[in-house]
Amino acid sequence: MTDAIAGTCDPAFRAVREVFAASFADGQNRGAAVAVFAGGRPVVDLWGGVADERSGRPWLADTPCVAFSCTKAVTATAALLVMERDGTRPEQPVRRWWPQFAAHGKHAVTVEDLLTHRAGLPAFDRPLTKLDAADPAAMAAELAGQAPVWEPGTAHGYHALTFGWLVGELVRRRTGRTVPEFVREHFGAELWAGEGEISRAARLGFPPADRMTWRTEDLPEDAAVRRLADSYRDPDSLLMRGSTNPAGSYNDPAVLAGGWPASGLVTTPRALARFYRDLIRGDLLRPETLRDAVRERVRGPDEVLSLESAFALGYMRPSMNFLLPKPARATAFGHPGAGGSVGLCDLEHDLALAFIPNLRREGLAGDRRAYDLVAAVYAAL
Repeated sequence: MTDAIAGTCDPAFRAVREVFAASFADGQNRGAAVAVFAGGRPVVDLWGGVADERSGRPWLADTPCVAFSCTKAVTATAALLVMERDGTRPEQPVRRWWPQFAAHGKHAVTVEDLLTHRAGLPAFDRPLTKLDAADPAAMAAELAGQAPVWEPGTAHGYHALTFGWLVGELVRRRTGRTVPEFVREHFGAELWAGEGEISRAARLGFPPADRMTWRTEDLPEDAAVRRLADSYRDPDSLLMRGSTNPAGSYNDPAVLAGGWPASGLVTTPRALARFYRDLIRGDLLRPETLRDAVRERVRGPDEVLSLESAFALGYMRPSMNFLLPKPARATAFGHPGAGGSVGLCDLEHDLALAFIPNLRREGLAGDRRAYDLVAAVYAAL
């Protein structure tokens, strides 16, 4: 199967190619790509498989794919750049630039609360559609009109979709640009596919149901895991309400073109890894801004995800919800995405990596594709 993998790989990183190829040989991948920069230079740029199983369309060098919550790190970086330019500090209240947000007990919510999932707004109060989601001002207004479900700043819980419209409102109000517009203008047009490129996006799929079953032998026997399992079964849980509303299929061009700023990034791993390379080399943010931004702010049981999560300013740090091999745990940061995608970088190792597949698997069902690739990269350093 190795011969079916296209692209380039530095000989020192040949183990990454072997791991990537093996994931196709054993059926773990249908179509995917992985890219790595080490010391600022590209050392891995590989792709393979099919972008659309229905037509047999192959995954090509420039095939984009939705990266789900990998989006959050890009949106956070856009907000941090705006903050850097206009002097907004993380501890400043949101009401200073968004007065309407102070309603319903949210007057003390800070920018840091938005970026660290502590605002208490992990889900919308009413059902919303993909047409609603295409209007960032309207989505922000919905959130401004809600009361938090916990006292802001006292706990953290994953804002799966609302994060994008909360943090993105800083970008929109300060610049007059939506997050995708700002990202394409300041971080590179290749990073976020425009409407004209959506037709080339890889089509998502799922493995057979029996391969999506949680591997209970890999899970710790504790109350948090039981709460998480219960949350998946309860349509009214914060987890399900926060991740399924607005409703829409990520195979729908209208959803992808809507530019959802927490989950709608459509890109290539090459562009996402390049973004992280530029980030850690000081091309996107000042080094002092990034050093402060990646400092861990919160860690512990997540009010939405139940299991431990950890956040810096918009970036996720390694935790039970962002499992990384031991060599990466102290210094890596970035963000994983639903179904197996990941984008991360490491200041200490001058490393940037991105992996995006179109076959959606679950970590709790034994998905190790990203984990094994990251392990192979660190072993090659």
